[in-house]
Amino acid sequence: MDEPHPLPSPEQDAALAPIIKLDLKRQVLVCTAKSCAANGSEAVLEAFRAQLAAEQLLFFKGNTSGEIHCSHCGSVGFCAIGPAVLIYPDGIWYAHVTVADVPEIIESHLKGGVAVERLVRKRLG
Repeated sequence: MDEPHPLPSPEQDAALAPIIKLDLKRQVLVCTAKSCAANGSEAVLEAFRAQLAAEQLLFFKGNTSGEIHCSHCGSVGFCAIGPAVLIYPDGIWYAHVTVADVPEIIESHLKGGVAVERLVRKRLG
């Protein structure tokens, strides 16, 4: 059996991936798998990124002071009711999200801490 290769230290990893050191508040995951994409999830993802960037809340290479990381993800099992958006660490799963819903989710949930109940379909924990 091959010997396991040595892993870089946490410090070495942090130098390559600065997100490790940052104090992120939330992560927004937008499903862009086949069914969600067919219902417009790519536009939802871009709407989140655009508004969060405009408000200096989005973490990205050009804004490492942003508090929110926004990324696409694969299927989360909401295929029939997408586009799906998951907010962590809150454990809130939204369904049927449209571009028009994005400002409300940002204002109410990401900035105000109050989930948009009409779109919530699952809570973790």
